[in-house]
Amino acid sequence: MFNIDSYTVQNLAETTDGHSSKGVSNSNLFESIIIKNINSRHVNVSGCFACNVCYNDRLPSEKRTIVEVSCDGLLNCNFCELPEDLNYSVFPEDFILVQSEDSVEVAQVKLIGEMVNLKRNYLGLYGEILPKMLRKVSVEDQERMRKNVHDEEKAIPFFRVSVEKLNLCMKLIAVHYQFDRKKLFFFYTADGRIDFRELAKSLAAEFKTRIELRQIGVRDEAKKVGGMGTCGREYCCISFLSSFKRITTQLATEQNLLSSMGKLSGPCGKLKCCLSFEVD
Repeated sequence: MFNIDSYTVQNLAETTDGHSSKGVSNSNLFESIIIKNINSRHVNVSGCFACNVCYNDRLPSEKRTIVEVSCDGLLNCNFCELPEDLNYSVFPEDFILVQSEDSVEVAQVKLIGEMVNLKRNYLGLYGEILPKMLRKVSVEDQERMRKNVHDEEKAIPFFRVSVEKLNLCMKLIAVHYQFDRKKLFFFYTADGRIDFRELAKSLAAEFKTRIELRQIGVRDEAKKVGGMGTCGREYCCISFLSSFKRITTQLATEQNLLSSMGKLSGPCGKLKCCLSFEVD
């Protein structure tokens, strides 16, 4: 519902018109047409997943302009508020600077327009404090981003040597520098709780900035690392899922899939997220 693939429709439009226009503009146009048809014709009212027909009265409409973004530093937040003067100059795949509390981060826009409102309505989000966009990324900002990425790569071997020296059972997944370099994140997995106080002191002394060690689960690891599923498509968790649901074998039982239990586990070792897609 939220991840409309308009590639085929775009190509059809380009062939018909005899010329090619911006893919992003076409994508937004066709998404708007689809949403308009859903709302006007009341399609699939009885079993609809998250169309505006079923959730119209659930929450009041947002007066703010909000886009969905992807950013390692904006933990537990996938949305960003746009200033009024930049409403019509931001498109999917754009890189923007985002102000969150006392820090500045680089985020990539994933989704804009009415689809964002529908998604937030379904998730029950309204009126919360959101990070705010400052501006689009400039050439100077890109140079700073490259330096941050270079320093992130240099931090990996030091982290692993420190972990081995302190005899800690941790697996490093990713390193992330905030754009303003006020904080350095280390994402890791572990079987249990880890006493990393000595490690944090060692990292802070080396990198001269605030250190945040964030333990994540195996499903979050798959989302950060990415890859292809057995279906041949990119993992759902990295392509469009914004949150993880609890997946149980009962879902497989209801869909008569127990005969192929060996094929129901994803690369993360957990039951596949797609088992919940057909439940309703």
